[in-house]
Amino acid sequence: MEFDLIITNGVLVTASGTVDPPNSDIAVKDGKIALIGSGLVGFASERTTIVDAEGAHVTPGGVDTHVHISQGAGGITMDGFDTGTRSAICGGTTTVVCFAAQERWNESVLEVVDEYHAKCASQGGSYSDYGFHLILTNPSPSVLDEQLPILRHEGGISSVKLYMSYDNRQLTDAQIMSVLQRTRALGMTTMIHAENWDMIKFIIKQLEERKLTDPYFHAVSRPPLVENEAAYRAIAIAELMDTPILLVHISTRSSRDHVRAAQTRMLPIHAETCPQYLYLLSDVLKKPDFEGAKYVCSPPVRDDKDDIDALWEGIANGTFTTLSSDHCPSCWDHPQGKKLGLDQDTKIAKFSAIPNGLPGVETRFPLGYQGVSDGKITVEKFVEVASTNPAKLYGLESKGVLAPGYDADIVIWYPKGSSKHSISNSSLHHKIDYTPYEGFALDNWPRYTFLRGKLVWAKDKGGLLGEQGYGKFIKRSGNQLRQPRDKWVNEWRPVV
Repeated sequence: MEFDLIITNGVLVTASGTVDPPNSDIAVKDGKIALIGSGLVGFASERTTIVDAEGAHVTPGGVDTHVHISQGAGGITMDGFDTGTRSAICGGTTTVVCFAAQERWNESVLEVVDEYHAKCASQGGSYSDYGFHLILTNPSPSVLDEQLPILRHEGGISSVKLYMSYDNRQLTDAQIMSVLQRTRALGMTTMIHAENWDMIKFIIKQLEERKLTDPYFHAVSRPPLVENEAAYRAIAIAELMDTPILLVHISTRSSRDHVRAAQTRMLPIHAETCPQYLYLLSDVLKKPDFEGAKYVCSPPVRDDKDDIDALWEGIANGTFTTLSSDHCPSCWDHPQGKKLGLDQDTKIAKFSAIPNGLPGVETRFPLGYQGVSDGKITVEKFVEVASTNPAKLYGLESKGVLAPGYDADIVIWYPKGSSKHSISNSSLHHKIDYTPYEGFALDNWPRYTFLRGKLVWAKDKGGLLGEQGYGKFIKRSGNQLRQPRDKWVNEWRPVV
């Protein structure tokens, strides 16, 4: 066999272990990993590209399954498929799953998904491979009974996202149960944004009456109890329906503990957390000159370092299934971006008007790897939550693993101790005019990134080498991780 690419002298990392040289050569043919073994360089031909990893870690490409592109807060100030997926590639993420959002008035989710495909095409396509989740805000009988099966079996969409908060997205508990009943039958994964919206609105009203409206009070309006109650309630609903769910962007110890307790009882409960909750505390919201608005996201970054420690522990002990970015950015210095929350005449801030969300698709993978350098998690656990588990949970069958037959989505890091990196917005590749991690010192960054065997990023040799449009839409199968506990049927639970 004539190989297109051979990577040699690297330490291969999988979720289950590492493979050291000389048994760790990777041979790639036609975009797929063909062989892993020793001495494969000896089978190189004149057309084979050979890359020496110089003893560094070699991991699967990152899989980020919580990315908002051309959707959500900030409108025109937000990343599109062009800048968002470019940013992903430059941070070692080779596959993103973003959102096609149904609005209240949308009767056809099939049309919604078609619109998002058209958005990607009109913007020139994607740098990374990509898929879609469906955000459901109007789960009518037609949507649940007629349209979801088409998306699942023909459209390659195997996940939906539901909100327990926001007036324009919130579903009632009864609506959530109806959705879970359908997604259980279809083998789809349901993501849930768990915050108690009535609590939040009540607190916001109290704060605004007292003129406590600076960005920091965004965090005050969403205390940990708001998330903890909704997370517990979502788990209870999922238990009633015996349906897999993933609780997105968990930010507190108590919510983590709810998830852990449910998993201990063998319930099909998954959870994700994000780098902002692993590295930031709410004092950043107090930055002067309205710069605290740069850090407004929901749930908010927390006050207590104990929550940060608990989240790292949750990754280490397997409570968290995925590490995602929740990339949902708006530009800061723009009247339609974060400064929507600042009256331009009076300069009075109103935190409730600040678009939610942070940029992070490019920094997620390196910040996760920094947890390895800091001794908080193993490199195997990093690969598990940042690549392998996201691919398995969301049915990306060819992604997230270094093994023959899988896509050759591969990241080569720098050898340990050979370089230092500082995060600066000037060196990032998104559209956004800031990063919440400005000045963060990292021990590593992806040195080379391959997408389906093609070199798309070489940090020291030209940077971004990938071409827009090379990324392709990936049709996904069902959840390959924790499944419903019971297979039986009664009057209201459908057959799995």
